Amino acid sequence: MLTKVPEVTLTFWIIKILATTLGETGGDAVTMSMNLGYLDGTFIFAAIFAVAVSAQIHAGQFHAFLYWAVIVATTTAGTTLADFLDRSLGIGYAGGSMILFALLLATLGRWHRSLGSVSINTISSRKAEVFYWATIMFSQTLGTALGDWMADPNSGFGIGYDGGALVFAGGLAIVAAAYFWTRVSRTLLFWIAFILTRPLGATLGDLLDKPLASGGLALSRYWASAVLAIVIIACIFFLPQKAERTVSAGH
Repeated sequence: MLTKVPEVTLTFWIIKILATTLGETGGDAVTMSMNLGYLDGTFIFAAIFAVAVSAQIHAGQFHAFLYWAVIVATTTAGTTLADFLDRSLGIGYAGGSMILFALLLATLGRWHRSLGSVSINTISSRKAEVFYWATIMFSQTLGTALGDWMADPNSGFGIGYDGGALVFAGGLAIVAAAYFWTRVSRTLLFWIAFILTRPLGATLGDLLDKPLASGGLALSRYWASAVLAIVIIACIFFLPQKAERTVSAGH
């Protein structure tokens, strides 16, 4: 049997990083450039996510464009939701990151207790898909908070957007090394990498569109988002992906 999620290959990670970067520039375009604010932006992107994920769950087989549309929806919704928690509610980057990390762990724990595995190649039921997308939404939101906490000049770390991107890219390199040269659980490494790609994309997105005075390149959020979307579509079109094969939970 085949799942409705793609095989985890280099193409998967390239598109994932592009999608998370688009999530940052696209989310900021709506909340900042359009001046709609974090709460309204969250409602807009949450509605888009609800429609997209419903279509994904009810689809009969893997569709690359649909799958990545849902991923982009989670990154944009995650961007605006994290910003709302951290800034509008005044929780702060550290507080927001800890809350979201706890929610992510709780979702993974519930998923494992219910179905016996959180591996992506055991996603063969609608219930597993719901857990999968809930986990992704929390991971995307957490990644935004982590990226801002690490890179924002006014945060506790404040190492800049380029510095933050290097830190998270280094984290991904360590995960890749563990994948190739250790026997650490592949499922654990997948979720660590999945989480780390989000703050990497967040810092890259901020590097593109934040003002020069804040350490960014001050590019147009609209143009940056459009170019990223075109590149993602081209990757999906020219780099076909196969669906992941299923195995029984606990295999």
